[in-house]
Formats: sequence, structure tokens, C-alpha cells
Amino acid sequence: MGRRPLPRLRLGGATGSPLVPSGRGRAFARSTADGVADVLQPLVALSRGLRVLAAAGRRRWTELPGDRRGPVFTLVVACGFVVFLLPYGPLAAAISLIGAAGWAGRARTGAASEPPADGTERLRTLYEALVPYFSAPEDPSPLYSHGGDWSEAFDSFAFDESGRLTRLRLHYPAYFTDGEPAARTRIEQLLYAKSGRGREYLFEWDEEANSLTLTVLPALSTAIHAQRFVTAPGETVLGFTDPSSVQRTLPVLAGPETCEEDEDDEEDEEDEESTHGTGTIGLKKAAADGPETHDVPPVVWRTGPRSTEPHLLALGQPGSGTTTLLRSIALQALPHGEVLVVDGGGTGEYACLGGRTGVLAVECGPAGVLATLEWAGHETERRLIAANRARQLRHPPPEDIRRPLWILLDRPSVMSHLAAADGRTDPQELLVVPLRHGRAANVRVVVADQLDAAESLSDAVRSHTRARVVLGPVSSEQVAAVLGAPPHTTPTPEVPPGRGYARLGAGPVHRLQVPATPDPYDEAAGEAERQAVLRLLPAPDPAAPPAPAPVGG
Repeated sequence: MGRRPLPRLRLGGATGSPLVPSGRGRAFARSTADGVADVLQPLVALSRGLRVLAAAGRRRWTELPGDRRGPVFTLVVACGFVVFLLPYGPLAAAISLIGAAGWAGRARTGAASEPPADGTERLRTLYEALVPYFSAPEDPSPLYSHGGDWSEAFDSFAFDESGRLTRLRLHYPAYFTDGEPAARTRIEQLLYAKSGRGREYLFEWDEEANSLTLTVLPALSTAIHAQRFVTAPGETVLGFTDPSSVQRTLPVLAGPETCEEDEDDEEDEEDEESTHGTGTIGLKKAAADGPETHDVPPVVWRTGPRSTEPHLLALGQPGSGTTTLLRSIALQALPHGEVLVVDGGGTGEYACLGGRTGVLAVECGPAGVLATLEWAGHETERRLIAANRARQLRHPPPEDIRRPLWILLDRPSVMSHLAAADGRTDPQELLVVPLRHGRAANVRVVVADQLDAAESLSDAVRSHTRARVVLGPVSSEQVAAVLGAPPHTTPTPEVPPGRGYARLGAGPVHRLQVPATPDPYDEAAGEAERQAVLRLLPAPDPAAPPAPAPVGG
């Protein structure tokens, strides 16, 4: 009886599949790679730190003048020789170098350690575009050169989920003329074009460190509506700005609705939410959950006897929100003073103020406007004489002149044109006395008009309105012409109503978003915003004629 052959062992199934499943094999390989990466992480950090230190040393060496390189090199060699002679000197130097490299190569939060797939090409293109501006033929070791390494010039950077640049910090050679505005403007225009148009960029120049930081700013919130702001007497909130622009915040309530924002900026706003906790996204979340108080940085205009900018001029494109700004100022002025409104456009945007306590008049006809402004000039003179007499007698000012008088003029250029056609006195000539003596007489003048009619404004209006606001889609040249200084950001071609820039006297230029203050009689406005304005209106004056009933009320 013969022996039976032993059965052969099959390492696979009928189809010849491997003993270890492929999924488990991939998981094992991935875990092994992660373990190796964790083990090599200190070496990677040290190599990155050594590269950063080498780039910094090379940059400092290239920035040194030629006559100082010899002494510096001699000093470094002498220090190295002394360290070599000291007991345990080389060991201490090696430990210090490893510690410095580890600190320089640590993973930094807020900046991407490695750019995305298309980010490298974006940075390389941006580096090549800067070469003609940041290089010189006589530079022996240029930081910017065609085909050079962009990582030595770009210190930190960040991208959004779509691969667009949101933050960049770059270094430039010391011989670049960063003190000339024209040279700065060329670099800013180039970065604006290469980084993506349609967004608002902030450029921060550090002349001492020869560095420039580019940051994409989040959109200002449009969810803030008209309300009682926590301010002192003589303070008026023109709007709200960036947290880095002012050192003060105000508690505000976010409305239930917001204006539509640019869809391209939504991801940028989400990235900036951690930095600006009171930004648009935070207010939108509060709007979804109901009214909630947030601290938001305001642009506060201070008026009064000691103010250097007692009068304000607001210019903008049609539909940019200058009328909204005047309504917001009127609602803030009525609890503490008296308001006189001149509606030069005759559109009835101020009908809600008619017949209210504290509103002296709302005029839109040529005859009524001239009579009202003539009375305002006489009232300014009366207040000035009464205040002067009280000071001479060392008495407090009379009660009737303690309450400020606000003169709000919308579209005075239209009234000037109508007066010239009828052979009447120019209404702007009647503003000379309130503008010239308004600060001492406790009279404030606010003028709003369109940008194309700025040349029609009188010299008195242009010279005495030191507080300036420009709203709407405007260029940097238009902002500089109105405010007297260029904006610190790049204006965008499309903005919501009430968005612009403000400058108080000789101060800095601030981004501005005016609180939503629509006409409560306008059916196209949101119901919540209209109700907010109606709640702020004072009670009707019994001696005044009845005002028209609001829509929906």
C-alpha cells in the first residue's frame, strides 16, 4: 500500500488572493509612515531651523554696507576663537545652536508651514514679479533675482481653502526707497494685482526691519442697525471700523438681517473670525440666534467747544449711503439737541423727522430753505453774543444755548443751482456764519452731497468741514482728494451701501460702515431696520402739524 502525497498548502483562496488583506496592508503602511514621521519630526524641525537661521544670516550679511563687512567678519572670527578656547566652549556652542535651530524651526500657528499645491507656483510668480523692483545691478548678492529662491524673501504666508493668498510677510533689500510714497504705491499695486483683485488688502510697512506684511481684511459688518449707542455728550458714532484702527469698543445689538456680501470674501471672513471676534461672521451668527450684544470698534466724531473738527462733510456716489449717514446723525443728535434739516434733493427721505420734538424744520423748497438758513445764521450770532456776555460776567451759559443746534444739509449743490436759476441768494453763502462761528456758538453743520458735485461746494464748506467721510465704490485718488490722505487699504469696486472711509481732522483714515438707518416709510427696507428707526424717533411735537403715518404702522 503506497503512501499518500501530502496536500499542498495554499496561501491564498481560489482566486489567488494574498493571505493579508490589502486594506490592512495599507493601514499598516500608513501607521508605519506616521511613526517614522513622528520619530523624524525633531530632525525635520532642526533642519528647517538651520535653514531659517542660515537665510537670516545671509540676509543680514547682504544688508550690511561694504565698508562694515570686514570688521564684522573679524569680530565673528574672534568670538568663535574665544569660544573654542573656553572650557566646554564648543559643546555649549553646539547646544546653543541646536536650541536656536529648534526654536526657529518650530511649527508656527497662524502661518502655513508648507504652501498648497498651487501655492508654490503663486509665490514663485509673485517673487519673479518683484525682482525688477527689489533688485539692483550693482548688488553682489541680491535677495531678489530671476530664478532665485523665494523662500529666502518670503518669511511667512497663509492661504485659504481655495488656494488664494490671505497673508504674506516679505523682506526687501535695505536700498529700496520705502520712504517714498510713489515707490510704495508701485509695490502695493503689484501685490494687489498678483494676489487677486476684488478683495481689500492692508499693507503694513516696517522700515526698520525692511519688511512688508500683506493681509486680506474681512468685510465690515452690515448687521448693525440704528440704536442708542453708549456715548458721552458731544460724541457721535459715524460707523464702525476694524479692531486694529481704534482702541475703543461699543456694545451694539446685531440686527436679524444683513446685506448681501461678496461670495468670494466669505471664506476669508471665516479665516479671520478667530482674530476679529466681533467681525461679520460673529454678528451673522448672533443675528441667526436673535439679538445679542457685541463689542465693536466705532468711529466716534467728537464735537463741542474744544473740538478741532466741529463740522462734517460726506461725499459719495448715488446710493452710497450719505442720506443714511445724515439720518443716523439726526437720530443721535435729537436726545441732546435740536435739528434743522434741509433736503436739497427733495426726495422726502427725511419725512420721518417732520413734526417730531426737537426737529425745528424739514425744508425742501427754495424759499423755505433760504428762510431757514437765514434764521440759522441769526441764531448762531445770537448764541455767540449770549455766550460771550455770559463769559464776561463769569456766569454759566444760558440754558437755551447749551443744547447744540444741528444743521443737516443734503444735496446743497442742487439748491444752489435752483437759486442761481431764479436769481436768489446762494444757500451756501448763508452757511458762512454757522461754519465760521459754530464751534463757539454750539452749532454743528453736516453737509452731504455727491462726488460729481464736489466742485459746486463753496469755499466756506470745503475749508471749515475738517471731518470728512467718503462712501461708495471710490478709487484711492478720490479718497485722497476728499480726505486729504490716501487710504491704508485697497478700495474694492463693489461695496454695500454705507461702506467707505472716514478721517477726522489730521487723524488716520479709517474704514467705515454706517449703521443701517433706512427711511421707516420705505417699503423696500427691511422691517426690522424700519422698526429700529421708529423706536428711536422722538415723540411728535403737539404744536407741529401731524406727520404722515409710517408704512405698516
